[in-house]
Amino acid sequence: MPEFVTGATTDEVQPGDRIVVEVNDVWVVVFNVGGTYYAVEDMCSHEEYYLSEGELDGYEIECAKHGARFDVRTGEVLAPPAVVPIKRYAVRVVENELQIGGRV
Repeated sequence: MPEFVTGATTDEVQPGDRIVVEVNDVWVVVFNVGGTYYAVEDMCSHEEYYLSEGELDGYEIECAKHGARFDVRTGEVLAPPAVVPIKRYAVRVVENELQIGGRV
């Protein structure tokens, strides 16, 4: 994803919410945490389960399948059984559009 692509609007993702969008054949979940947007691939690195199904607590997303936890800001693993960070994507707001860019 070398260029930014509009995935949603800010109206669609209120604080504490998330939205799943397809960007260049990749499913990405965008979280709004306190007015700041974070985008990660919608896939747990442990056993390929949708992170969008998990519970968000602050900056931590918990995979609903086995409880692995990740920081949506950095992709860092916070709790096993995952050991590999999740893939993060650049996200920016242009007017009211949420635009997703390449991996960071």
